[in-house]
Amino acid sequence: MTRLSAPLQFTFLLLLTFTISACGASARQIIPTGRPTATHTLTPTATRTPGFDATPTATSRAALAGPSPTSIFGPTSTSVALLTTPTRVINPNAPRIEFFTTDVLNVAPGAQLTLFWSVRGARNAIIYRLDSAGIRSNLWNVPPDGNLVVTTSRRERGQVSFLLVAGEGELETSQLLSVPLLCPDPWFFQPAPEACPAGPAEATTVIEEPFERGRVLYIQSRNRVYTLFNDGRAPAWLSFENRYNPAIHPESEESFVPPPGLVQPLRIIGFVWRGNDTVRNRLGLGVQAETTYDGFVQTIVTGTDEQIYVSSADGTVLHLIPGGDIWEIITPPSS
Repeated sequence: MTRLSAPLQFTFLLLLTFTISACGASARQIIPTGRPTATHTLTPTATRTPGFDATPTATSRAALAGPSPTSIFGPTSTSVALLTTPTRVINPNAPRIEFFTTDVLNVAPGAQLTLFWSVRGARNAIIYRLDSAGIRSNLWNVPPDGNLVVTTSRRERGQVSFLLVAGEGELETSQLLSVPLLCPDPWFFQPAPEACPAGPAEATTVIEEPFERGRVLYIQSRNRVYTLFNDGRAPAWLSFENRYNPAIHPESEESFVPPPGLVQPLRIIGFVWRGNDTVRNRLGLGVQAETTYDGFVQTIVTGTDEQIYVSSADGTVLHLIPGGDIWEIITPPSS
């Protein structure tokens, strides 16, 4: 290997020093780091409600990711709520009802009305009479076109309804027709209920007596005793058939002497009071002697339920609601 002379060695070292100095002034020291790794975005898990059997609530990904992209194939199908009733698709081969109507806007109970109808795509049809509960009762087999005279019942109230049916099974077509019934009987008191009474007001003799915790009425036209309690317990009122016979039953319990200011009930009312522990314990003693007066009773009948309205001795009207749960006092408007 050839050795450089001393001057050349000095010159070479000087150039090398200048080169290293220049590089150190312009270059930045780079400190290497570890290799980057992919960052995993964790989907938040539902927080469990305290308790062993609590069910975690799922977190919506749509809420985390923002708006969902629109499908190129059109709107995405959305789940329908369970309470939604599906619409039945009409079979094009089913009969078609062109009209089902009547010749009156309303009718009085007991009066006649005429039904008119027209059906296409059927050889015959059926008209059903519906009762107050909407159940099919009477029926008439009719041609696809025609008219029918129907007599309503005097006992019907509210409305009278008919159902026209043509076809069978998947091909069945039907249409409902309801005709309002006029109310033929006025109420015997005001303010009157909105419903129509089952019949005219019935004049009757009423015996009434106030008690410590209620009152008792005997309605002669029904031959029944009604005990009305105001102690807040159930039932609120009870009804009993009158079994008092003055020929064999005593008018009162002679050995019983009520406290001052209170009275022992007598005769019809006293017979029920003495013979029923529940009635006696809940009512207490009478606070006044019984009163006999001429009154009225009227009812509303819905199916097997009956609401009773009866005039009271103090000029009010007592309303007994079906089931014995409630009774109330209806006060007439002041004149």
